[in-house]
Amino acid sequence: MTPHDTHEEPAAAKAAPGGGTPLLEVRNLEVTYARTPGSPAVPAVRGVDLRLEAGQKLGIAGESGCGKSTLALALLRLLPSTAKLSGEILLDGEDIRTMSWGRLRAVRWAGASVVFQGAMHSLNAVHRIGDQIAEPILLHRRATPAAARRRAGELLEQVGLPAARVQAYPHELSGGQRQRVMIAMALACDPRLVIADEPTTALDVMIQAQILRLIEGLVADQDLGLIMISHDLAVLSDTCDRLAVMYAGRVVEEGPAKAVHAHAAHPYGRALSSAFPRIG
Repeated sequence: MTPHDTHEEPAAAKAAPGGGTPLLEVRNLEVTYARTPGSPAVPAVRGVDLRLEAGQKLGIAGESGCGKSTLALALLRLLPSTAKLSGEILLDGEDIRTMSWGRLRAVRWAGASVVFQGAMHSLNAVHRIGDQIAEPILLHRRATPAAARRRAGELLEQVGLPAARVQAYPHELSGGQRQRVMIAMALACDPRLVIADEPTTALDVMIQAQILRLIEGLVADQDLGLIMISHDLAVLSDTCDRLAVMYAGRVVEEGPAKAVHAHAAHPYGRALSSAFPRIG
């Protein structure tokens, strides 16, 4: 069994629309973490290749510690200083790994954004959510405070919350509402790529379903590229077009989401799939 089994598709399905540049292309990405001076580095991501088109939803699945969150952080160079990054991360053909700090700062939020897991820990408890949504708009869009505030209200309505909630503090919202705020923040500057790292982990089943439908609708309406990271193959196969399975830092299988979930070719993919109960 090769380390990167795939479910084959017609060549036309793999090519970028019109044969153009994909929204995101990752080539031979490797991430290692330094421990103590003189000790060998610990590999976390090993030779990952991925491709994503605008309007496409790619799921990345794997157990805790397999490297999927490290991969997500690497895509926008959000890794700690102890990490070493190599390979290519091409966003619209431009390599994020070699961008200047000024250019990278402009790309974050406006070109690509992240929805982190655990919204309560990602939001600032002492600032109103409207101010937190407006902050990237002020920085990247050079908007006036009044215009940024109006845009924050529009974004809340877009994710299913009343615009008046701009006055709320994070502790005044439920878990599902806070996650909607995180999605609104990610969309604040109209990015082309959204990376969602375990966006529904702390939510109950009903709220989880609402958030997933919301994300799907936003991707379709705005022609976004979406990378969704989870340990749950069932969620990813229901939400995403394609699915990549990570194990020990490598992508061991990739293909159409439902095919990978139902008929995984790699032993680890089959083990993940069989770990979930099938009712009926």
